[in-house]
Amino acid sequence: MQTSAGLRARAEVDLAALRGNVRALRSRLGPGTALMAVVKSDAYGHGALPVARAALEAGATWLGTATPHEALALRAAGIGGRLMCWLWTPGDPWREGIEADLDMSVSGLWALREVTAAAREVGRPARIQLKADTGLGRNGCQPADWPELVGAALTAQAAGLVEVTGLWSHFACADEPGHPSIAAQLDVFRGMLAYAEKAGVRPEVRHIANSAATLTLPEAHFDLVRTGIALYGISPSPGLGTPEDFGLRPVMTLSASVALVKQVPEGHGVSYGHHYVTPGETTLGLIPLGYADGIPRHASDRGPVLVDGVRRRVAGRVAMDQFVVDLGGDTPAPGTTAVLFGPGDRGEPTAEDWARAAGTIAYEIVTRIGSRVPRVHVNG
Repeated sequence: MQTSAGLRARAEVDLAALRGNVRALRSRLGPGTALMAVVKSDAYGHGALPVARAALEAGATWLGTATPHEALALRAAGIGGRLMCWLWTPGDPWREGIEADLDMSVSGLWALREVTAAAREVGRPARIQLKADTGLGRNGCQPADWPELVGAALTAQAAGLVEVTGLWSHFACADEPGHPSIAAQLDVFRGMLAYAEKAGVRPEVRHIANSAATLTLPEAHFDLVRTGIALYGISPSPGLGTPEDFGLRPVMTLSASVALVKQVPEGHGVSYGHHYVTPGETTLGLIPLGYADGIPRHASDRGPVLVDGVRRRVAGRVAMDQFVVDLGGDTPAPGTTAVLFGPGDRGEPTAEDWARAAGTIAYEIVTRIGSRVPRVHVNG
């Protein structure tokens, strides 16, 4: 099989699979629960704009990004509807966020001060969502500080500077079934919701569920779930189940064109440091992808690759721009497609296979694929 359009490498993104994943995830929700498609980090490396459009077509009613700059780029490209972003730093573009009708997360008083100042400049209220730290220990307001933040937000709302549209939090261990922190965080979240609502907050949405909780914890769905990695057909954790178990299909297939095939003798060192030495006379194939493209160096000597229908593995160290596979004497033609990962149903490795080889998680495998690798969106 030859690569199309002469590409040295490609990350093919199947938008039909993505739409199917959205539908599969929505089928798990009750009639009062909406679905947010999380498209941060360029949609986990899949291409934010095409993914956002496909997710909305399939029934997602919210989009989520980490940074305001990601959200504003989607707005500039014509994406409408509800769009939330949550990772703000002092001096970020609050005014532009208000003008773009973003839902903006507020975790502390400094952020509330900045967003209300921007609202005064713009002359219209900001849509904000108050984030509670229920036990993850990252962003979010601690329970002890919650009354002060809620009170200040209500004062700003009464002054016409903000509209509190949501209350939310994030799980620490939802991908570990039965972990005691899950029930503990739900209890804390319910208590912080009750306090805010008793004080006068009337949120449109309350949400805490990520992909893992969407798949396994219906009691955590509330009004909205935020699906990230599951949207792209990858299980949040192998311990929860495979993508097939949840009716999901991996969306990205990463492949490259074999750049060179050559015969070498027994005892030939391969790549930097000669960590791999050929056990006998063999053939080597050169794959034009390296750690500059996001191929993890930690997967040296272990990363799996399908070449001409046969599973191979990385031979020696992954270099910046290339790596080698031992073809065992086979001689596929230069230009033959080498598939690093895909859905797995044609014998190719999956992103999870690469995660195990590199000692990491599949989230990192797809997200780290660099900009030098073109995204080719199909079934749009």
